[in-house]
Amino acid sequence: MQYRKGISILGYGCMRFTQTGGKIDLDKAEQEVLRAFEMGVNYYDTAYIYPGSEDALGKIIEKNGLRDKITLTTKLPQYMVKNRAGLDKYLDEELRRLRADHLDYYLMHHMTDYAQWERLAGLGIVEWMKEKKEAGVVKHFGFSFHGNTDMFLKILNAHDWELCLVQYNYMDEFAQAGRAGVEAAAAKGIPVLIMEPLRGGKLVDLLPERARKEIAEDRNGWTPAEWAFRWLWNQEAVTCVLSGMNSIQMIEENCNTASVADAGSFGEHELEMIDRIKAIINENMKVNCTGCRYCMPCPKGIDIPGIFSCYNHMASEGKSSGRKEYFQTVALRADSADASQCIKCGKCEQHCPQSIPIREKIQEADKALRPLPYKAAYSIARKYMIKK
Repeated sequence: MQYRKGISILGYGCMRFTQTGGKIDLDKAEQEVLRAFEMGVNYYDTAYIYPGSEDALGKIIEKNGLRDKITLTTKLPQYMVKNRAGLDKYLDEELRRLRADHLDYYLMHHMTDYAQWERLAGLGIVEWMKEKKEAGVVKHFGFSFHGNTDMFLKILNAHDWELCLVQYNYMDEFAQAGRAGVEAAAAKGIPVLIMEPLRGGKLVDLLPERARKEIAEDRNGWTPAEWAFRWLWNQEAVTCVLSGMNSIQMIEENCNTASVADAGSFGEHELEMIDRIKAIINENMKVNCTGCRYCMPCPKGIDIPGIFSCYNHMASEGKSSGRKEYFQTVALRADSADASQCIKCGKCEQHCPQSIPIREKIQEADKALRPLPYKAAYSIARKYMIKK
């Protein structure tokens, strides 16, 4: 195992422990956690809303005396906090579940909009975090993020964070926080952790046959998962990649890759291979948008590249995947960023290097991403997740 900033470059994402009869299979999870630990994984990540995960992980840690041998991270459900007392309520409950007297990292969960940080700041969270650090209850604070690059940078620069967790993979290089966000966080010297390195398994299970053939015939002999992991570890800015491992075989394969994948190891051949895989996946894309963001900012706040990215995901990964992406990255904004705000001024089209008829395509994308039932659901979710 290799380490960056004292953290194993492969981390254990504990959201996907195997369930049997609606409950986590604790014996199986224990065997898997222990095998990962034996192979050098020292970072374990869970969250309040992962069903049964904190409790299961806490039992495994307590039984095997692992608490002071690992880096333990969980997340504050910030969207559920109503007042300062709620901060203590959730932290205390999570510590009980984890059977721990302190956390190494405590993350603000699922940040998507700067308004969420403003609300937390208004509740006194900056002072609260200072108190918890002085008391030794939480060593470091950070945040996990789903949203666009601009929002990520605003949240990143709003506080002296000590870690960030972002969705990032070779298909999301210019979506969500994106490469610009990852590198901005790394420039601050904080650990940058990655979730969804395989886009929920889609960069393995849903690869087009032509992409599978390219990978199978490549001289490196790497699996689809290896290509995705190695692309991330090739970047020095990436500290640790989380994997929701739920089999001994998966753990051993990922750990073996993590023992040999170095930053800066990709040559021209490997980078071209990733570009070919992306091109094959994108063959069915609806809009030829590269995510360059030259069309931004929109005077009405529409997230043009974000919407097009989600629309293209509908074509490459299925309607539900694209709409889920839209929900996380566009719908959950304090101020509406959807295409209904368009005034057809055309400023975006004047700057688009791809000459995309943006005013036409943005409405087409909106119709696909926000059919009537989804409009209502997005509105309700925004009121719940983004409180001012």
